[in-house]
Amino acid sequence: MAITQGNGAICDSRPHGEGPAAVLAIGTANPSGTIVPQDEFTEQFFRVSKSNHLTDLKGKLKRICNKTGIEKRHFHLTEEVLLAHPEFLDRELPSLDARINMVATAVPKLAESAALKAIAEWGRPATDITHLVFSTYSGCRAPSADLELATLLKLRPTVSRTILSLHGCYGGDRALQLAKELAENNRGARVLGHAI
Repeated sequence: MAITQGNGAICDSRPHGEGPAAVLAIGTANPSGTIVPQDEFTEQFFRVSKSNHLTDLKGKLKRICNKTGIEKRHFHLTEEVLLAHPEFLDRELPSLDARINMVATAVPKLAESAALKAIAEWGRPATDITHLVFSTYSGCRAPSADLELATLLKLRPTVSRTILSLHGCYGGDRALQLAKELAENNRGARVLGHAI
């Protein structure tokens, strides 16, 4: 099950009615691009986006960041990537296709990294996974990230896949709940849950 960004876990079932599901392994991964300490995030964001002139908005974001309890942020986007894609920062330029293409590659790879750690901790082959629950707020595309992950992990073609798209932070909680329900209601189920 996954409850935070970039996490994957494996949950198993007991025969229906014999007890609750159990988390057997957890794997986590973060984008390798840029790590920004929370106390530097506002300055970095406004500098990179060339928005330092928006002082009221900058002050508001700084106040919000100070209240989150977050220590650092992991980003796939580096300043080099942003320089290579000026359309990401210019509202007059179309950027949706470039963003979708970037996410379509990065999200399954990040999910694979977390899943491989969970599978290694679990100690069984990925082909023993019967269900995949995948939650992402990072774009919609066909084929979807859950299918890409299933392919990268070489899961069986019969694996039952569920994708939750664009649910925000709630998606991780829902993925965890759904994985638990699947594990408890399908005898012998091995559920890999993911939230990115």
